Amino acid sequence: MLFKKKHSDFVSESLSAQTWRRFKRSKLSLFGLAMIILATIISILGFAITPDQTPFANDQKPELHIKKPGFKAKMLMVKKNELSHERNFFMKMMNGEVSDYSGIPIYLYYFNGFDLVAEEYTGNDPNKGEISRINVADVVYDVNTNYPIVNDTAHGTVEFYQLSSGEKLKVKVSDLQQKIRKENVVYRNYILGTDLAGRDLLSRLLIGTRISLAVGFVSVFISIVIGILMGAIAGYFRGWIDDVIMWLINVVWSIPTLLLVIAITLVLGKGIVQVFIAVGLTMWVDVARLIRGQILSLREKEFIEAGRALGYKHMRIITKHVLPNVMGPVVVIAASNFATAILTEAGLSFLGIGAQPPTPSWGQMINAHQGYVLLDAAYLAFAPGIAIMILVLAFMLVGNGLRDALDAKSIDSKPVMGN
Repeated sequence: MLFKKKHSDFVSESLSAQTWRRFKRSKLSLFGLAMIILATIISILGFAITPDQTPFANDQKPELHIKKPGFKAKMLMVKKNELSHERNFFMKMMNGEVSDYSGIPIYLYYFNGFDLVAEEYTGNDPNKGEISRINVADVVYDVNTNYPIVNDTAHGTVEFYQLSSGEKLKVKVSDLQQKIRKENVVYRNYILGTDLAGRDLLSRLLIGTRISLAVGFVSVFISIVIGILMGAIAGYFRGWIDDVIMWLINVVWSIPTLLLVIAITLVLGKGIVQVFIAVGLTMWVDVARLIRGQILSLREKEFIEAGRALGYKHMRIITKHVLPNVMGPVVVIAASNFATAILTEAGLSFLGIGAQPPTPSWGQMINAHQGYVLLDAAYLAFAPGIAIMILVLAFMLVGNGLRDALDAKSIDSKPVMGN
């Protein structure tokens, strides 16, 4: 019995569809892709998901110096005598937000009339912290609204003038005490503990993801643009142009990468932007050599000769017909260079010439806590080290998966059944 098949029952896959189908066969590559997507989401959300939402996650609490993971601290939030620092959600997500309150770690507190009496946290046993007395109105309001203060003992109220409106306000002390209990005394949980300066380690790690990915992205972009330009010109035109470009490539290739990055960084100065440029300017040679080799094998093909015969300009032949056929290997080497850029940035920050404090960089965090590796706080250096390892491994796994998926020998052109 014969069955007729419609033409739509057989659908030829595009190259990208075939590549994705073969890429999915590797569970490790999918794991690497999932880690990269997760890191990207963390980088985009930034301060919107960090426990410490201050700029650079740099809320230092010397009293909380190197506390173990899971540590909880009782904090008294005292209103700052400053204008509000509130930002919209997007600005807060990108750059953080200066808190309108000063967080004071306390051991215990109680109310004594119009004052809040608090014993500051020291971490000792017994605590024996300094005793502070703060007017309850000063805890809730800033000096722009509660000055001058008049304590009405007979009626148990606090009177002050709201300078912004010129109105005289009267608030019960009991109401202020209740407000302080509910809103101004909070418990802060440090999931991964605190670092040398008493900052939240988890927040620093999360924001450090943004620095690593940013360095990788910008550096790879710079290297690809320069590498494709130089490699395409050298491979297509050959002759003395190829000789000059290859001489330049060999010179840059002969200099150790880290040494060249350090030299460029010292010339441009310290900082994260300088690291972007320095790393990008050292990785373009890999891309240029790859592009040159690919184009040398393509420039004599029939379709290139046909383009010349039709009178197409060299730029059109390169951009429209040559480069699209060599972008597969470029994608693979870009993934590898991404991992290299992350390691290079971490190494530079470890040496002190990369991202500068208080910018949270994984390499700088390892350097700051390297002395604790032999003590009982080795996790302070291991945590950023493991983060570097996972992210670099993820890009290497994705690079290997793309290499296998784009391998011409594994491309099959068999039609697949359509839905």
